[in-house]
Amino acid sequence: MAEGTGANFSLGDHTLSVPMELFSTNRVRLCEKLRGSEGVSGGGAVVVLQGGESKTRYCSDTEEIFRQESYFHWLFGVSEPDCLGIMEVDSGQTIVFIPRLPEDYGIWMGQIYSCEHFKNKYNVDSVRYIDEIVEVIQKMNPSILLTLMGMNTDSGKFCQEACFDGIGNFQSIINNKILHPIIMECRVIKTPLEVTVLRYTNQVSSAAHCEVMRAVRPGMKEYQMESLFRHYCYTHGGMRHISYTCICGSGHNSATLHYGHAGEPNAKTIEEGDMCLFDMGAEYCCYASDITCSFPVNGRFTEDQKMIYNIVLKANRAVMDVVKPGVSWVEMHQLAERVTLEELKRAGLLQGEVDDMMKVHMGAVFMPHGLGHFMGCDVHDVGGYPSGGVERSGAPGLKSLRTARVLQEGMCLTIEPGVYFIEHLVNKALLDPAQNCFINRDMLTRFRRSGGVRIEDDIVVTATGVELLTCVPRTVGEIEAWMRSGEKTWQPRPVT
Repeated sequence: MAEGTGANFSLGDHTLSVPMELFSTNRVRLCEKLRGSEGVSGGGAVVVLQGGESKTRYCSDTEEIFRQESYFHWLFGVSEPDCLGIMEVDSGQTIVFIPRLPEDYGIWMGQIYSCEHFKNKYNVDSVRYIDEIVEVIQKMNPSILLTLMGMNTDSGKFCQEACFDGIGNFQSIINNKILHPIIMECRVIKTPLEVTVLRYTNQVSSAAHCEVMRAVRPGMKEYQMESLFRHYCYTHGGMRHISYTCICGSGHNSATLHYGHAGEPNAKTIEEGDMCLFDMGAEYCCYASDITCSFPVNGRFTEDQKMIYNIVLKANRAVMDVVKPGVSWVEMHQLAERVTLEELKRAGLLQGEVDDMMKVHMGAVFMPHGLGHFMGCDVHDVGGYPSGGVERSGAPGLKSLRTARVLQEGMCLTIEPGVYFIEHLVNKALLDPAQNCFINRDMLTRFRRSGGVRIEDDIVVTATGVELLTCVPRTVGEIEAWMRSGEKTWQPRPVT
């Protein structure tokens, strides 16, 4: 296995330098897990992964900006498209295979780099051309070829199994069952080097959110806020990619959970009195961030806006205060629901016993999504529902929970409770005798079409609790002071 050479990923002095040790550490972890697994322990196993492919827009020759496939990135750290990688499990020897480019590439796309260049760039044992892969594998004489095939339980989509000219020569020794659950589980627990990158993506994305808060004014378009966020992250953080489609909902749009898509492209004019719900995160070196800030456009909360915001913040902090290894994520979701219902009752919007409300899933009327999700190389990261683990619930709210696991040290998750006034869900509850008895209809009228509030932070589970990665103004006082002040940067409170 290649030794450390000082190779790193960086986009300049002002951006984070990510050592290739991050990926060699991942390879060591995977090899250790595989060596002890059934079907591999006899030795002679070789992992084969296929990287992402360069694509053009439909039938045109317009190239899309490439982003590496997450499993391949996690293992090899390679930025270029159309590559393959293999790793001998016993020795950890790693070989990356690159396409053999035509001479004309140098005219249109720039310098054609040597295999030695990529060997040094990615700190791997060897780099060869893809048309040599069959010969290389044959010389390794593996007893079993481990390819990646499995379903992402969050998306329902399958990862792409390695395929290359001549792979049929190895059909008798290919196994596509062993690798997926093991590498997936490795990705669930972040290493210290991975956490460093996640801290950085949160640092830059948090600062970008602060810039947006200060810039927003009535009369501006939602997409202008998206543009400012993306500009800040790329300019100051070297972040060419965002983690997901930006959600820039204002007014009633803040109750649309995945607003910002092609049919609703952040195009509303932001109006005086609107609450803004901006859910945006950028990524660096294929590691994500996912942050939501909710605030009034004019920098001053109304009493009703303050009431709802403080309810959501209390639910967020209630969860954060008790998260630690051994805690059930399902119970954390239920805690957030209970706190929300208790506070809505205290405010007068709901009436009756909270225990009875929980039985009829009143929490899902106001927060239909799950409390949060794993985050890493994908914003909705893998491993939420591993085979043989806790099954997904079919109950309202819980059915949208992206994992139901017991928390472990090193897991990175979002904590994102919310309160929304979604017309479809409110109307449905008002027609349901099991639920409408809890609703103060007169008070509800004040909040119809007002939108929603979500407060989303990214955390890493530590040995004793959490590390909060996100750093933005959170209390009503902090938000109002920040939006009115002339300070150039947000000065956060200490994060533990």
